Amino acid sequence: MRLAVALRTVALVLFLGFTWLLASSMLGGDGNSVIRKIFNGGQEEPTTEPRPRKFSCGLSAPCPPKHLAFRLVSGAANVIGPKICLEDKILVSSAKNNVGRGLNIALVNGLNGEVLEIKAFDMWAGEVSELLKFLRPLHEGTLVFVASFDDPASKLNDEARRLFDELGSTAAKELAFRDSWVFVGAKGIENKSPFEQRMKNSKSSNKYEGWPESLEMDGCVPLRAPLEN
Repeated sequence: MRLAVALRTVALVLFLGFTWLLASSMLGGDGNSVIRKIFNGGQEEPTTEPRPRKFSCGLSAPCPPKHLAFRLVSGAANVIGPKICLEDKILVSSAKNNVGRGLNIALVNGLNGEVLEIKAFDMWAGEVSELLKFLRPLHEGTLVFVASFDDPASKLNDEARRLFDELGSTAAKELAFRDSWVFVGAKGIENKSPFEQRMKNSKSSNKYEGWPESLEMDGCVPLRAPLEN
């Protein structure tokens, strides 16, 4: 009995070896794949699709030279805080414990990408004067990254909306109670910013009870060329 089992084992090994050699010589391919196909009942083994490569801040493609990669995510209702990512560094998030109700803003040097200041302004129970003090003295070329959380607009006055308009916003003048908003602007911008999204608070279309869905936006912001002497 043991001899018969041993003989069958040897025969199987010889058969597999012969199959591998025959497949390699006749097909010019991988004999191992042919053997695997035999044991899989003639079916090809499933192949694992390679994961798409991600770049800074999760972008699907790298930014050109002298551009900053960013991703903005507005808050979801009054539960999940917003996120601001710049050059693969998280500047604002709930995990960093630096988000606040209202407008979350990061100021960045438009010449070299250095983060200058990060602050949140409560536009429901806070004072708009604090936001005005923050925006009025911005230097030419300063980049402004904004992500809303909960309510971004109740305390906004005409001057605050005008300051955002001067930074390149088209939505700030109409921003309303509990709207979702993400925006990238710059002090001294000549045209309106291409980096802005707004989702209106509407009972008929809100994703969450009393709030619209969260917004997500990414892209590449060009650095400002230094002034020639």
